[in-house]
Amino acid sequence: MSEPILRVAGLFGRIGGQQVVEDVSFDVPATGVTALLGRNGVGKTSTIKSILGLIDRSGGMHLGGTRIDRMPTHRIVQLGVGYVPEDREVFGSLTVAENLRLAERDAAPRREFIQRLFPDIHDRRAQRAGTLSGGQQQMVSLARALVNENRLLLVDEPTKGLAPRIVDEVAEALAEAARTVPILLVEQNLHVIRRLAERVVVLSGGRVVFTGEASDLLDDEDRIQRFLGVHDATDPHDTAAGSTR
Repeated sequence: MSEPILRVAGLFGRIGGQQVVEDVSFDVPATGVTALLGRNGVGKTSTIKSILGLIDRSGGMHLGGTRIDRMPTHRIVQLGVGYVPEDREVFGSLTVAENLRLAERDAAPRREFIQRLFPDIHDRRAQRAGTLSGGQQQMVSLARALVNENRLLLVDEPTKGLAPRIVDEVAEALAEAARTVPILLVEQNLHVIRRLAERVVVLSGGRVVFTGEASDLLDDEDRIQRFLGVHDATDPHDTAAGSTR
């Protein structure tokens, strides 16, 4: 088995002096999708932000063998870590094309790949991002990360608040991206997890309480209820029943 692309060991994270991530340890394989799961408010987003250095953190983190826990955010990004934040955070006053150009860090950005993956966004490249629908803004947020060649992609709740049809489109885009880059995915929709993830890491109270194959969790209703507090829905578009929010 190849070495993990990301090793997290004894990670602590703090916001305003309050501990929000407590002694978290897990690996992200060099291929496929690893899902970071847990009930609402258990520290999933804070873990992602700790990895990126967006909040105060301590502990050991290595990206492909390079220690990154003492690096500032911009250096971690320069090493090839893409980030899709929760709530999209597009620049609303800028056009779609300007949002993408700001994100480009490679000499040869993957513009043709983005055009193929998000044709609707390409057609709206001259439109201000703030006038797009929520689903279209999510596509812009994904495209900003995917326009570069990445060694790791961190994606935080990409289907949050989206209509079922757009959820399907986002999942398809992530599946396409996962063919070329490993992804650490925070997601509340268990059907998206079932579709995409090979491995899962479950947090509770800022700590890891389960790691393993996705099927070991998703095929066990008792574990789903115990760790996530939900029942797995039978309808893939019933996002309320299959949500970890």
